[in-house]
Formats: sequence, C-alpha cells, structure tokens
Amino acid sequence: MKRLALGLALLACTGAVHGHSRGTSYSEWTVDAQGAQVRAHVSQLELTRLQLHPSQPDYAPRVAALLRADVQLWSRQGRCRPGPAQAQADAEGWVYARWAVTCPDNRDFTVRSRLLHAVAPSHLHFARVETADAAVREQVLTHAAPAFEIGTPPDLAASLARYAKLGVEHILSGWDHLAFVLALILLASRISEVALLATGFTVAHSLTLAAAVLGWAKVDNAAIEALIGFSIALVAAENLWLRGGRERWLPWALAVALVALAGIGTGTLPRAALFGLALFSLCYFTWLGDSERPLRLRIALAFAFGLAHGFGFAGALGPLQLPPERIAAGLLGFNLGVELGQLLVIALAWPLLQWLARRPVARAWAGDGVSACICALGTFWFVTRTFG
Repeated sequence: MKRLALGLALLACTGAVHGHSRGTSYSEWTVDAQGAQVRAHVSQLELTRLQLHPSQPDYAPRVAALLRADVQLWSRQGRCRPGPAQAQADAEGWVYARWAVTCPDNRDFTVRSRLLHAVAPSHLHFARVETADAAVREQVLTHAAPAFEIGTPPDLAASLARYAKLGVEHILSGWDHLAFVLALILLASRISEVALLATGFTVAHSLTLAAAVLGWAKVDNAAIEALIGFSIALVAAENLWLRGGRERWLPWALAVALVALAGIGTGTLPRAALFGLALFSLCYFTWLGDSERPLRLRIALAFAFGLAHGFGFAGALGPLQLPPERIAAGLLGFNLGVELGQLLVIALAWPLLQWLARRPVARAWAGDGVSACICALGTFWFVTRTFG
C-alpha cells in the first residue's frame, strides 16, 4: 500500500511531463523557377509554449503568421518574399498552413527554420523539398543546424550519419521510450538478461518501424502513443508486484481500473481495446504468477510492446515521405541511431543499478521508488493520451 500511495502521489505531480512525439513540425516545398508553394503543420501542444491556444478567436491567423515568418526560403540574393498564409486547426492536434513564396532569382535555394527555437531549442523541423526536375530532398532542421541547401546532392554516408543522429536524438529525448527500457532492466540480475530483453525490444520495434515507413502498415498514431503509455505502466507495475510478494489483488485492481476507464467513454482507444487490455493484463499476471522463469515472459512482453514502440518511432520518419532511393538509408541510419542511444542508456544505467544492488537498503528504496515513478508516468501518459 505504501508503494501504491507513492505512485499515486507522484502521478498527481506529473502534469508538465510529455513524451517524445510533441516537439516536431513539418514543411513540404514544391520549388519552381519563381519560388515555391509551401505546406506546413505544427503540433498545437508545441504552440502553447508561445501562449497560442485553439480557443483564442485569432488563433489560426496568428499561427499562419508565425509559420510564414519562421519557416523560410532563401536564394543567393536573399530571403524569398512570402505571400499571404492561411491556417486551419484539425481535431487531431495539428495546425496546417499554406502559402507561396517568390524569389529574386532561382539559384542556390536554402530552406531555413527558426520555428520555436527561442522557447524550445530541442524542437525538430522536418523539411521535404521537391525541385523543378522532380528530385526530392529532405532534411531535419534543428537549433544547431537550421538551414538546408536544396541544391546539395544527397550523399549516402552523409544520409546515414544524419539519420543516425536523428535516431539518437529521438531516443534520448523520448522519455517514454527511456522509461520503458529502464523498467525492463530494473529486475535483471545479469548483463545477459539485459541483452536478451534489449534484443527482444529491438527486433520488434525494427519490424514495425520498417513496416510503417514502407507503407505496409497504417496505424493510428494517437492510439499507439496511448498504448506506449500503458506498456510503461504495466512493466513498472509488474516490477512492484514481483518485488512485493506477488499479491493477488494487484492484477485484479489493474483489470478493474481498465474496465472502469472503458465505462467512462471512448477516447483514442475504443472500449473494445480497453477491455482487451484488461483481459491481457489479468492473463499476463496470472501466467507470470505460475511461472518459475519469469524472464522468458518478460522477453515476450518486451517483444510485444516493442511492436507498439516501433510504430511510435515511425512517427519521426513517416511524415518525411522518403523517396524510394533513400528509404533504405533512412531506415538503417535511424534504427542504428535508436540502438546506439538505447545502448548508451543501458551502459549508464546498468552500472548504477549494480552499485545499488550491493547496498540492500539503497536497493530496496531505489527499486521501489524508481518503479513507482515510472508507473506514475506511464499511467499519466496512458490516461491523458487516451482521454486528454
């Protein structure tokens, strides 16, 4: 009960915590001899950093003016002149805008973005450019690298390095993915167990990342984000359950809570999905309670939830609409970056966990406390992404 109280107390303090999928914006440029046609969209949640909210009567014009000013096209003679912009918010949490730009000449075009850099230096802007000769270029613009020279031909090595860097940044800024990995390895007693858990997670998210980017699978991003939150809460709750003596009331309490959420109403996850998660949780804990080797079940769970996390990773690459000749480089580089970032986290966390394991008092408090924090965060993400 003390662990449960700690988790609930921490849950009440997590209102400002968000997952990885919020700090992005996108632009698509169709370049011709006179300039370009531009389509851009940005998350409504990101715009709240600038005190912009959909309830404001002048919300759409202000967002249109912001995108028009901060997402820019330059030529050799200077910045291209933007025309009037129109914006519209949708029900899925994005704002879309369109405008045209005219340039004094058609040489050496460069796309630049300073969108949200003053308030969110970690913000990523994905730019995709189609030139007059039907060639496609894409680039991820950041605070450190805000410009993209369109005329530069793509280089395989540079593309791999760029997408690997994006993968590392994505996993290191994705608190939900990091929380899931940490929750997985909290109960591991040997590095070989960590390797097996990480392998199950890696294989699964590599499969769904490729399937989504290649267009073989279409997913509801909002539902995937809610499921990622659930995966974090479930693994952390399992840690507390195993450490606390496998009390039989916890699986039933979890199942009843999910059924109650289904009764409240539908959100990004339909009622049938919430009932399914309740049944899955009850069956998993029952099977786990009868198992003498829970590691195998945790590896299977890491694989199952890794499929959902892979679709979440795809949210960073999918909107770029990579041309066929660069899909392989994008997938390989991004996935390699994700794995490097994941290995870095494990390399930092594992020695610390082993150091704590040699100190019984610290091990007990750290194991329960960290699991309670992760459970609270996962529950918060699951509920807000489902109903928020």
